[in-house]
Amino acid sequence: MRKQYHPMPSEDGLRVWDVDRLVELSQGLPSRRIPLHEIRELDEVRWFEPEGERPTCRAVLEHMRLVLAADTSFPVLLGSDGRVMDGMHRILKLALEGRAEIEAKQFAVDPEPDYIGVSLDDLPY
Repeated sequence: MRKQYHPMPSEDGLRVWDVDRLVELSQGLPSRRIPLHEIRELDEVRWFEPEGERPTCRAVLEHMRLVLAADTSFPVLLGSDGRVMDGMHRILKLALEGRAEIEAKQFAVDPEPDYIGVSLDDLPY
């Protein structure tokens, strides 16, 4: 699997979490079922920002490949505010399959980010 990060804009610049570390930190968290209609990101621009990658057909195709290859046996990770920190491709795969719920773990308090104020292009991949 390719290296993954969870970026979130903030007043301090981009806050970025290493997804491998998020998975480790979530090991002891309880898992619960979440209705898909509660996932806000399904109705937001997620991967194609104005200053980033353009949503060409090829770019959408590449994301669809990731969606179809996603292993839905792993729970989605949610931040303390309920936003997706890891698992958007899994969510889309389950939605494509017609599922109404996902398995998720949620942080009560978000872990500190691994990077603040960095460009995604400067992260180790």
